[in-house]
Amino acid sequence: MIERQDQNCFFLLANDSYAELNYRQFFSPDYWLKKERVSGTAKGRGTTYFLQTADLFGVNTSLRHYYRGGLWGKIIRDRYRFIALSQTRSFAELRLLQKLYVAGLPVPKPIMAVVEKGKLGICYRADILMEKIENAQDLTALLQHQTLPSEIWQQIGGLIRQLHDLQICHTDLNAHNILLQQTETGQKCWLLDFDKCGEKSGDFWKQGNLERLQRSFHKEIERMKIQFSTQNWQDLLSGYHMMG
Repeated sequence: MIERQDQNCFFLLANDSYAELNYRQFFSPDYWLKKERVSGTAKGRGTTYFLQTADLFGVNTSLRHYYRGGLWGKIIRDRYRFIALSQTRSFAELRLLQKLYVAGLPVPKPIMAVVEKGKLGICYRADILMEKIENAQDLTALLQHQTLPSEIWQQIGGLIRQLHDLQICHTDLNAHNILLQQTETGQKCWLLDFDKCGEKSGDFWKQGNLERLQRSFHKEIERMKIQFSTQNWQDLLSGYHMMG
């Protein structure tokens, strides 16, 4: 990975070929809008822009700005305390994505990240550019209208086990961060959103990680009326343990 600096902006590029591009403008939604390359958006804490970039990066991408959640998010919407570049939200997530991508896990291809320091150097803002997974929906969207076969639940469990075997704790493992993609050869599961995730030693946390995911499914039964059963969870656990 390559680091670059342009005044108060610091860039992390996942591929050295990107260094030949004018990458600073890639973090501006206005740039993509003027180029008529925005294919869609998604609303969360902020707006994620889906971009037509296959000619530039080999894949279409999503551009996400980092926003705070909770009470702090209402006071300081998108600024974080700067300690070191390696600890910034965008750089840390891009490096983790690169590690998982190289290991062969189904995660979005990392493209690049930026950190913009404030004038005093105390705070920063951040953005990340990564692959957009095509023809995919998160589990909650699918489970509102259909059930999934046991093989898919086992695939999800096996994917989580691969993550755990690499000692990566997904701190926000929930039903919205698992995508199901329709491909020519079948259905493929993907993991998303590795902000604030990272390596964790030992095994004590892994069961808690799974229980967090289970709670998110039960929450969405009430909130979004998804179709999720005890058998679905058992199939997921079966896939998790089969990978051992």
